[in-house]
Amino acid sequence: MRLLKTFEEFLSEGIAGKRTADKARAESLVSEAKKRKKFLDELSAKIKVSDENANYFIENCYDALIELIRAKLLKDGYKSSGEGAHEAEVSYLRKLGFEEKDVLFMNDLRYFRNGILYYGKSFDSDYADKALEFLKKNFDRLLKINQSQEGSK
Repeated sequence: MRLLKTFEEFLSEGIAGKRTADKARAESLVSEAKKRKKFLDELSAKIKVSDENANYFIENCYDALIELIRAKLLKDGYKSSGEGAHEAEVSYLRKLGFEEKDVLFMNDLRYFRNGILYYGKSFDSDYADKALEFLKKNFDRLLKINQSQEGSK
């Protein structure tokens, strides 16, 4: 997989751009992310992750996290669109102070979720467990970042 560009590169290419902050849309995304996380918590408490259901856990982990990243982008007055939009959003994690290893894991999660949705790829329970751990590690941090009134670095 190729390296993830910087957010500034996505800005210069027009994939991400400055816009008026959209706090209402951002709050809606935060609300949806919380619901998705609650659903995943309830589901994983009742149903063991297996090779048969791994893709569903992976997709929802990614979606919960990307909703929080997208919400912060919107609060900070940015929007991404078109080809590469999700990569730009993942790249924004660097601006939020995340370690490179976490940015790269999120980018892998993005790539694999894309494979699930568009190419029929299947993943095993081991990777789904890693995705769930990554969600647990980063969800509350992204939630706090969204509740902060400060902009990104």
